[in-house]
Amino acid sequence: MTVPTPRTEASDPFCLSDVHAAGLLFDAPWSRFAVIGDSLSAGTGDASPGYADLGWADRVAGILRRVRPDLGYLNVAVVGARTPEVLDKQIEPMLEFGPDLLHIPCGANDIVRRNPDYDDIARTLRRLYDIAAGTGAQLMSFTLGKAYVVPVFPDWDERVRTMNEITRGLAAEYGVIVVDMWDHPVNARDDLLSEDRIHFSTSGQAVMATEVVKQLAYLLGAVSPV
Repeated sequence: MTVPTPRTEASDPFCLSDVHAAGLLFDAPWSRFAVIGDSLSAGTGDASPGYADLGWADRVAGILRRVRPDLGYLNVAVVGARTPEVLDKQIEPMLEFGPDLLHIPCGANDIVRRNPDYDDIARTLRRLYDIAAGTGAQLMSFTLGKAYVVPVFPDWDERVRTMNEITRGLAAEYGVIVVDMWDHPVNARDDLLSEDRIHFSTSGQAVMATEVVKQLAYLLGAVSPV
């Protein structure tokens, strides 16, 4: 019986090597990369064997530094933060940093409540988008993946779908790059989630970093749309 070779970052079909990723972004104009938000923005996740122990944002910063060694990088994301808390605590340091590439959250923690008020969530996110757009930075965000599950809520799938539609709608208005993880095939992996069964492990973080690079490369005209 042949024992399958364990998957590693180097053999992962959904991951780009740092060299390949940097090649796609060789003419990237950004020199000030900032990240605000929650655990998804922070890149929280358990270590995966065979993968570098890094979150997606640190990975992307490292790739950008290959082409822009002078890159400034700020990540003030806080695990568990809701959008009002991002507005209250993270906006000032972000504005002081002066990003030209800015990742903003997609409200994952806003729907972790008994009865989410989606109209209020959308209004609060719009305030965040207004401030972020005022920086002049290229904005980007995620949609939530199918694998992200909070089992205490039986309607969780519908909550995520609704939140993703809010994100997509606002992103279209404000010219925000959306890294769409909802239906990405990585969601089917048994080893995707951390022990908490919520956050992507570092194998998932590696895939998200690749998807961010692909979207930025598409913006730069380096790759075709997928």
